[in-house]
Amino acid sequence: MTDTAPPNLAPESSSIAVAPALTTRPGRWIDGWDAENHAQWQLQGRAIARRNLRWSIFAEFLGFVVWQLWSIVAVMLPAAGFDLTTGELFWLISMPSLVGATLRIPYSFLVPKFGGRNWTIISAGLLLLPTVALAICVSNPDTPFGVLLAVAALAGFGGGNFASSMSNITFFFPQREKGWALGLNAAGGNLGASVAQFVVPIVVTIGAAATLNLPLAGWIWVPFILLAMFGAARFMDNLSSAKADFAGSAAALREPHLWLLSLLYIGTFGSFIGFASVFPKLIADQFPEFSAIGIGGASVSLAFLGALVGSLARPYGGRLADRFGGARITMLAFATMAAITLGVLATLPLGSFWLFLGCFLLLFAAAGIGNGSTYRMVPIVFAIRGGGTGDVSTQRKAAAALGLISAIGAYGGFLIPQALNLSFQSTGDYAVAFLGFVASYAVLLLLTFFVYVGPGRLGSDRI
Repeated sequence: MTDTAPPNLAPESSSIAVAPALTTRPGRWIDGWDAENHAQWQLQGRAIARRNLRWSIFAEFLGFVVWQLWSIVAVMLPAAGFDLTTGELFWLISMPSLVGATLRIPYSFLVPKFGGRNWTIISAGLLLLPTVALAICVSNPDTPFGVLLAVAALAGFGGGNFASSMSNITFFFPQREKGWALGLNAAGGNLGASVAQFVVPIVVTIGAAATLNLPLAGWIWVPFILLAMFGAARFMDNLSSAKADFAGSAAALREPHLWLLSLLYIGTFGSFIGFASVFPKLIADQFPEFSAIGIGGASVSLAFLGALVGSLARPYGGRLADRFGGARITMLAFATMAAITLGVLATLPLGSFWLFLGCFLLLFAAAGIGNGSTYRMVPIVFAIRGGGTGDVSTQRKAAAALGLISAIGAYGGFLIPQALNLSFQSTGDYAVAFLGFVASYAVLLLLTFFVYVGPGRLGSDRI
C-alpha cells in the first residue's frame, strides 16, 4: 500500500507553502523527495534525513575500522609466530589503502543504481569477508604471505564505503545543511581508524598474559556488522530522486584544478590515513623496548591517539577555512607538517619515546586541519571557475569533484607506508622517507600559494 505524506502543516503565520507529497513503495523507496523544499523538509524531510544519517555514520565507522585492522594486526603477527620481513609487513599495512582508494571511484556511483539503503546493506555485508577471513588466516602462523596479502586487500572494502556513504547523505540534505551532515558523516567514519587501533590490542590480550588470541581481531566486529546491516534494512531509505552524475564527473575530470586539489588532498588526508596506518609499526621499530605485545606495550596502547587527534582536528580545519580562507589554512598546515616532520627526525637520535609521540600527535593534528581546509576549498574553486554563478552545472561538477578528490587523496595511505618501506630497505632507517615528506610538503605549500593565494592568482581574496 502506498503511504502519502500528510498535508502541509506550516503555521498560519508563515507564507503559504505546499509540501510535495512523499510516497513510499515496497523496499523502503521514497518518491517525491525534495530536500530544498522548506515545507517538505520541516514536515518530514529532516527527521527522515537524520535517521538515515545516524545509520550511515555507524556503517561508515565500521568501514574505517575494517580498513585499518591490518595497521595494528600486522604489528602483532611476529609475536603470534609469523615469520615475516619488514617489507612484507609494510605491504600488509598499505594494501588495504591501495584497494580502498581504488574502490572509492566506482562506489561513488552505486548509490543511485542500488539505492542508499540497499547499498548500505550490501557494503556493510561485504565487511564480513575481510573480518572473517582475517580471523581464519591469522589463526595459523604457517599461512602463506600471499594469502595474508589477499585478505589484507579485502579490507579495502572498508575504505570504499566512505565514497558511497558520503554520496548517499548528499542526496538527503538541502544545500544549506550539507556541510554539517557530511562533516558528521566523515568524522564518524574517521574515528573508526582510532577505535580499531585502541580496541584490538585490548581484546586479543584479555585472559592471555603471554600469548595472543589474534583471531578475535576479526571476530569481534562481526556482531556490529550484522547490526549495521539490520539497522540499514530496518531504518534507512532509498531515494528514487538520487541520480548518478556521470556528466558531472566527466566535466570535473577535464578541470585542471581537480588534479591540483587532488595533490593537496594527498598531502593532507593522504598523510593522515598513511601515518595512521603505519604509526604502530613506526613505534614498534623505533622503540622496541616499549612495544612488547600483550603487556601494555606503547605500540598497541597509544598508537590509536594519532588517528584520534587527526579525526578530531578535521572539523576545526573547516571552521578555520570558513573564517580565514581554505588556501591560507592549507598553506599553514603544510608549513606546520614540514616543520614537525623535521622535528620527528631530530627526536629520533634522542631515543625519547614521549618526545617522538608528542611530535607525531602534532603532525596528526596539522594533517587533520589540512584535511578540513583542503576539502573546503573544492566547492569555492569550482564556483570561481564556473563564474561564481552558483548554477546547477557548477554545483554538480563540484559535487563530483569532491568524490573524485576523496578517492585520489586516499592513495596517500598506500604511498606513505611504501615510501617508508623503500627508505628502510635502502638505508636501514626511515630518515630518507621523512626528508622526502618534508620536501613534498614544501612543494605543496608553494603550489597552494602560487595558484590560490598569491597576488593575481585564482580568486586569492575568496579561497
